[in-house]
Amino acid sequence: MRKAFLYSSFILLGGAALAASTLIYGCGGKTSNTTQLTGDTIADGKHLVQRHCTRCHSLVPVNALTKDVWTVHTLPAMAGYFSIKTYSAEYYKEEGDTTGLSLLEWQAIASYYKKLAPDTLLPAKAPAVLSKDWAGFTLRKAARSNDISFTTMITANPATGKIYSGDVVSGMLTEWDNKLKISKSINLPSAAVNLNFLPDSAGIKQAIATCIGRLDPIDFPNGRVFKVNLGPKLTTSQMQSELPRPVQTLSADLDKDGNAETIICSPGNLKGGVYVLKQDPKTKSYKQTAITERPGAVQAVTGDFNNDGFTDVMVLYSVNDEGLAMYLNNKKGGFDTHELLKFPPVNGSTSFQLADLDHDGDLDLVYTCGYNFRDSRILKPYHGVYIFKNTGNFNLKQEWFYPVNGCSKAIAADFDGDGDLDIATIAFFADMKNNPAEEFIYFEQDKDLHFKPHAIPVSKNGRWMTMDVNDVNGDGKPDILLGNYASGFLFQPNFSPNWDENTPFIVLENHIKK
Repeated sequence: MRKAFLYSSFILLGGAALAASTLIYGCGGKTSNTTQLTGDTIADGKHLVQRHCTRCHSLVPVNALTKDVWTVHTLPAMAGYFSIKTYSAEYYKEEGDTTGLSLLEWQAIASYYKKLAPDTLLPAKAPAVLSKDWAGFTLRKAARSNDISFTTMITANPATGKIYSGDVVSGMLTEWDNKLKISKSINLPSAAVNLNFLPDSAGIKQAIATCIGRLDPIDFPNGRVFKVNLGPKLTTSQMQSELPRPVQTLSADLDKDGNAETIICSPGNLKGGVYVLKQDPKTKSYKQTAITERPGAVQAVTGDFNNDGFTDVMVLYSVNDEGLAMYLNNKKGGFDTHELLKFPPVNGSTSFQLADLDHDGDLDLVYTCGYNFRDSRILKPYHGVYIFKNTGNFNLKQEWFYPVNGCSKAIAADFDGDGDLDIATIAFFADMKNNPAEEFIYFEQDKDLHFKPHAIPVSKNGRWMTMDVNDVNGDGKPDILLGNYASGFLFQPNFSPNWDENTPFIVLENHIKK
């Protein structure tokens, strides 16, 4: 009998995203001089926050959190990283009384937030009202299980339409037939959170399964990646082990030798990185190198971003120093880092996609943020889906925002066949108590960067942690798969869920008429 699978912290999976704290881990490096305080609460606090906090992450606006959250959760957590011992011992991170921040300076910072932070956060005003309809989609449900569903991955083989799922409690990688019944499965050492299909001349017969190890964000590197043979029987062979909570793999020929390397996003906790596995053609063993050892990498995409003929990598970071970074291939086995965007650590970045939304030939950015199960479990008006226009050379300018509480993933595709891209979003930390409709939204683009949002009525069918878009039924139209992580991680008081807990996933078949 399976019970609610709870952790003190939590990761969003399947191209989605990892737990993002309201505070930065690893802050509090030593500084040599203290600040001469003036006694002006606002001036002193503003100066100190700019000086100390932004050394590790983007500035968190004082009105990004409520007064209660700042004083009860955020400031106590932050104090430990400066060795300010005014709170519980659980926050003490190193010996010694200070790391360059005096107790008086800390008190000035605390007073600043207490004085200026709001009592409540007002919800953001949406640019368009949700239409509650099916928008041309029809619902299909996977075969029900006797157990609670804890689906951590849902994806479809683009060559065959066959569906694969992962489950954190059973540890099974499961293949489903066209009637959405189990056809075969194999046990893995931990939950599969990503399946990277490997096309060859005969179609797709292999994939790489990413097994996260521990879900909760601790520095315990027991994640693994496996090559999976997708034949009459599922079989696996291990490629790498002892990885810090890997969540995604990609395949790309980085050195132009004709063989694809495997890129791994391993966000870890305080320790993580983006790694490359290269196979020795003679011994068949793998050598691991690092593009970066920066923790928090939740998603990556590859492409020739500077048009020099070599494959580059773009990475979204969702913990510690949140942001989007581009790693340009230097053609010598390494990469040059370019920071494209920085986000404050309250964003809880969850996913991104590059797509030409305005038909100008440049790849724009679709970005989501909404992780909401750590220090500040309140609804945040800046959570949602964003579009950043690429004005050239990946200079990104925000053009559009739609507020979605707890938004965890967005996928852009031409669902209605009119030649422009629409967007599907899921929100694992939606306002389930007051607005469950925002758990899944289909944004129909009816003119350039103008979207009509449809709240497809599926909130009672599950709670969607993971999403994929693929042509499942072979009719040439992109369908939507939603994976149900049905129990746990409730963050709203006085709320009892009433969704289906026993259906592992659903399919929204696309029957939109052009």
